[in-house]
Parts: sequence; structure tokens; C-alpha cells
Amino acid sequence: MIETHAHIYSDDYADDRDNMLQRAWNAGVEQIWMPNCDRTTIPGMLELAVRFPGKCLPMIGLHPTYVKDDFEDELDIMEEWLGRYPFMAVGEIGMDLFWDVTFREQQEKAFLYQCKLARKHHLWIDIHSRNAFWETVKLIEEFADPALKGIFHCFTGNLEEAKKAIELGFKLGIGGVATFKNGGLDKVLPFVELEHIVLETDSPYLAPVPYRGKRNEVSYIDLVAQRVADLMQISKAEVIAATSGTSKKLLLPTI
Repeated sequence: MIETHAHIYSDDYADDRDNMLQRAWNAGVEQIWMPNCDRTTIPGMLELAVRFPGKCLPMIGLHPTYVKDDFEDELDIMEEWLGRYPFMAVGEIGMDLFWDVTFREQQEKAFLYQCKLARKHHLWIDIHSRNAFWETVKLIEEFADPALKGIFHCFTGNLEEAKKAIELGFKLGIGGVATFKNGGLDKVLPFVELEHIVLETDSPYLAPVPYRGKRNEVSYIDLVAQRVADLMQISKAEVIAATSGTSKKLLLPTI
């Protein structure tokens, strides 16, 4: 399995990070993709990338909830790092209008700028769009580069939104919400082709049932894979093979 989105550098794992990672390897996780948040998360993320080469792969980007008045300074740091290290993607970037819309304009500017950085460096993007799916889509359409690809991380939208993301050339990052009784993905996944899905946990957040409300960890991706299999009425092995193959295609250089 490939875990396409996990904050394994988080302080939530300060006491048992190595054990948590060992449980992930034991569960059959081949790679863990690490999204960045801001300048403060880079050192811990890169430390893991150095310790586990080829297994813990880092992205670089400014998370929308970290966008404040100083966002341009943060973007300068992200751009500088892009010139120094072979990151796999630009992320996690996007829009978040759930808690606070104070910096909406800055979020939009940061997203579009980071899309430019992604294309300049021939990388895909990892999108966070909480309560802002259509606002994010509008920005992607405004950017108007069909070569811009990536993942709508933590996709929890309806079928119309799923089809729109796929139409734009993006994959759907499916995590623990798929296991929630009222998560809504039971009305989406049966009607989406498996080739458009990748697996994630978003650890340490959004733990799947039966761990909902507790700290999430990468090994629980096995529960996500099983839930996707149940909803799509196929085997877990098929889900793992297909999603891993789709994920690996994102690692190929973009034009």
C-alpha cells in the first residue's frame, strides 16, 4: 500500500514514532507521502525523509490554514526549498473556509502562486479544500493549465464534486471518512472508477472506525482499503493493487 498523505512528523508521535512506523511497515505500507504545512514542519519532515529514503517522501508547500499576513515570506521559503531538494510534490496547498475566512484572498493568492511553482518544477499538487471545493475548482480553472495534476486530499464531497475533480485530471484521496456512518462516501465510491482513487489516512487526524476520535496512524490505512473494497464490491487486494499503481504514476515526471 502507498499512504499518500500523513503528517508523521507531528508531535502527536513524539513518544512512539518509530513504533508507529514499524506498525505501518508491518501492515504492508510501502511508502508514506508527507505533506508540508509551513516553515516549522520542514525540519522534522526532512529528518524522516533522510532516515527512510525511498519510503518517507516529502512534499513542500504552505497549508491554507497557515496562510496569514506573512504568507509571501512563507512562499519565498517554499520556493527556495524547491530549488534545493527533490520534493515529490507541492502540498499541501489549497483553500480552507471552515473555521475562518479572514485570509481568504491571501489563500487564493498563495494557492495560485504554488500552482505556478508546481508547473515550473514539473510537480503535481496535493490539494486541501475544506468547505471550499468549488472555490478551489474555480482557481484551478482560472489557472487554466491542463498539465496541472494531483490529488484532492481527504475527498469527502458528493458525486458531482467527485466527477468534477476527475474531469480536471485529479485523483480522489480517500481516507478514514469513508468508514464513517454518515461520511457520505457510500454514495460516491460505488459510482467512481477505481483508477481515480488513492488511499490515505491524514494521520494523526480523522482516524477510521473503530478508532474514530482517537489518534490516527498510518497502519490504519488497511481499514480504509477494506472499506473501499466493501463499497465498490471488489476485493481488498484489487483496491490495494489499483490504488498503489495509480499513486506510483504520480511519481513519474510531469511535462
